[in-house]
Amino acid sequence: MPAPDPPLPAMAASPGLVPGPGDALVVTDVQNDFVTGTLAVAGGAMIVAPLNRAIKSFQARGLPVVAIRDWHPPGHCSFAATGGPWPEHCVQGSAGAEFVPGLRFGPGVLVVSKGTDPDAEAYSGFKGTTLADQLRARNVRRLFIGGLATDYCILNTVHDAIDAGFAAVVLSDGIRAVDVHPGDGAKAEGEMRRAGARFAQTGEIVGMSATPRS
Repeated sequence: MPAPDPPLPAMAASPGLVPGPGDALVVTDVQNDFVTGTLAVAGGAMIVAPLNRAIKSFQARGLPVVAIRDWHPPGHCSFAATGGPWPEHCVQGSAGAEFVPGLRFGPGVLVVSKGTDPDAEAYSGFKGTTLADQLRARNVRRLFIGGLATDYCILNTVHDAIDAGFAAVVLSDGIRAVDVHPGDGAKAEGEMRRAGARFAQTGEIVGMSATPRS
């Protein structure tokens, strides 16, 4: 059984940020290879607890939860062995492509696989997928977005969400950056703000008690 999430200071949810009809939670690329594996993001494990609180809150309200994953075929164009910029990661069916064990998705989560075309990079959860159509079919208008990594898949997913007509709220304690170049994460956050995204702590969205949640 997973250990309980650690306690955090009490915080009330902020008006206007409490999830309701028309909202969905999008969790991006919280997979083994990005947390402990071949392309691990520093501090990636620290976002699991706040994301779990968000997942629990959305599912308790009967609101959509989307789990986006990298799902690359062997020899994908993004891999260094084929001339791409990254080490091999999140190969379809591999342990590295699995969601991290502590991430608590409940029944009904919508799994969206990206990067499945061997010849196309896909940092956004919208690129080459039916995500926008599936969200509209569920009458979603606003997305709460967290996961990995700030300066790549979060940045591109947020941009595409806004371009597709969705409002975007980025979970600031539920993201971490690769920072290939120092400051990349901060630069990406600035880009998302300028594009119209709002940033909020998960506690502002779901509220937090001072006791652990199982």
